[in-house]
Amino acid sequence: MSGECNEFIEAMERDISRRSALKRLGCGLAGVSLASAFVSCRSTSVISTGKGTHMSLTATDVINMLGLKPHPTCGFVTETFRSTQRIPAEALPGFGGDRPRGSVLYFMVTPEAQIRLHRIRSDQMYHHYMGDPLEVLLLYPDGSGEVKAVGTDLTTGMRPQLFIPGNTFHISRLREGANFTLLGTTEWPGVEPPDVELGDAEKLTASYSAFREQINAFLKSHSVAAR
Repeated sequence: MSGECNEFIEAMERDISRRSALKRLGCGLAGVSLASAFVSCRSTSVISTGKGTHMSLTATDVINMLGLKPHPTCGFVTETFRSTQRIPAEALPGFGGDRPRGSVLYFMVTPEAQIRLHRIRSDQMYHHYMGDPLEVLLLYPDGSGEVKAVGTDLTTGMRPQLFIPGNTFHISRLREGANFTLLGTTEWPGVEPPDVELGDAEKLTASYSAFREQINAFLKSHSVAAR
């Protein structure tokens, strides 16, 4: 490790502020973040510095700041982009009409407002922004399934993105003691109301018998949180 990195780390351990530490090293401060200046020195210190800023916000704060509204399947939602360009119906078999090229949403999940068991026709990609990790049960069209955790703790196997293929039934849950999670989803083609289908739990437990226990556990977590 270089002498400059050692000096920076020692300064942080003595509770010297970021700005003071950077000045001691002679770094220009305009537009310089701790991550960009010292990620090669000790990345774990960089990761830990931002957590308090995110978690100081409550779910209500984030809902108000982003204009999120209650949604029938996905907690609290606001759409941030919908393409004005359309994909013709003949290029989208099974959709029954044309669709926007894409759409993008913010959505928040809380213990009382979770992702209900449903599927959409479009492919989508979840992006984790802040808050607690989110567990998602995926029931794929080919009869397979799995549980994935969307979050920032890479060391435990979480990833900040989750790809959900079109026509995959899915449902979420927050871990015990969690407050909220804020994510985004990018959908292509853009989703319209006819593309959304709520899942029938009884039929799905029969069709996905190997995942009966997981389906029931996720559904139970919703009913417990709603009490």
